[in-house]
Amino acid sequence: MAVSVRGLYFVVTLFLGSFFGSIFMLGPVLPLMLLSPAWYRWITDRIVATWLTLPVSLLELVFGVKVVITGDGFIPGERSVIIMNHRTRLDWMFLWCCLLRCSYLRLEKICLKAALKAVPGFGWAMQVACFVFIHRRWDVDKKHMENMLDYFCDIREPLQLLLFPEGTDLTENTKAKSDVFAVQNNLPKFEYVLHPRTTGFTFIVDMLRKGENLDAIHDITVAYPKNIPQTERHIILGHFPREIHFHVHRFPVSSLPTSSSDLESWCRERWAEKEVRLRDFYSGQPRAFDREGTAQVPPCKSELRVALIKAASLLYWTSFITMCFTGLWLWVPFRLYFLVMISVYVGQQKLIGGLELLELACHRYWKSESGTVGGKNKVLDGKIE
Repeated sequence: MAVSVRGLYFVVTLFLGSFFGSIFMLGPVLPLMLLSPAWYRWITDRIVATWLTLPVSLLELVFGVKVVITGDGFIPGERSVIIMNHRTRLDWMFLWCCLLRCSYLRLEKICLKAALKAVPGFGWAMQVACFVFIHRRWDVDKKHMENMLDYFCDIREPLQLLLFPEGTDLTENTKAKSDVFAVQNNLPKFEYVLHPRTTGFTFIVDMLRKGENLDAIHDITVAYPKNIPQTERHIILGHFPREIHFHVHRFPVSSLPTSSSDLESWCRERWAEKEVRLRDFYSGQPRAFDREGTAQVPPCKSELRVALIKAASLLYWTSFITMCFTGLWLWVPFRLYFLVMISVYVGQQKLIGGLELLELACHRYWKSESGTVGGKNKVLDGKIE
């Protein structure tokens, strides 16, 4: 199948935005990590959020993707764990269309495969954003996840952590494995979702709850009634979804079970509900979680504000990428800085393993120096007061 010009434009624009953004927007801020990780986190979250609006702008303004959100709303700025079914490998990116309207993109962190941190541009930005990289081996991931969650609780920066309890996207192969798991554990077979693996979910919820850094769980069900792009390859071929439907169910932390075993059962109940909800979605007409296609709770941003953000994002990133190419072509110091920053990103990963690990190390150092926890600390004479 031939590569689509539209798909190639989408992928190349996102790559160049993340690549140049990592070097020329995030690069100058990296030294702040050594002085105050909390302030570094505050600033870089907002820089990264500007890029997260770019895929939304391209999908909706350029390619005409329709977004429908139903169910409960987000309380602006609240701290939550977002759990969602993993229909395609790109659900995490499509979710930004929902979060732009209902929350703040700067709050979101994602649990994702550790191999992705090595991808130039995208991976560098995700390291700076302090995403939670996992190896899918609990004996390895548990300690790292504990360190990351402790850090988020310490700095008291609001966090919305996206987690896919299914662990992988829905395909024929993964569904077959899920069916085997269901038989072995005396569970029903699912058609529209995979059985969730609950160990990481319960661990995250328990830690954030103990750290007083959790207000709610947002259970989101995503569906694609027309054209489902399963992988990045489908996007390159130009197979964009025509519509993306999100159904949001908000559970206040006070309503959650207190024990880990009950929380596991609670998570499985949500997935059983998703199976029924998605079966109704795909079998009913019109295909919608709410037949009228309207949200029960208004988003925290008006459609006019969202439209202005999308237009500004498209204009900014198009200009920014153009200026970066111009600078590289015309200005020698620009090229030298460019090469130095590439060496920094590649070198630190080989030596340290990722910028998020260096950020944790800096936080531990200043925490031990000051003997205090959290807050956006003021740096004076090399010491935190």
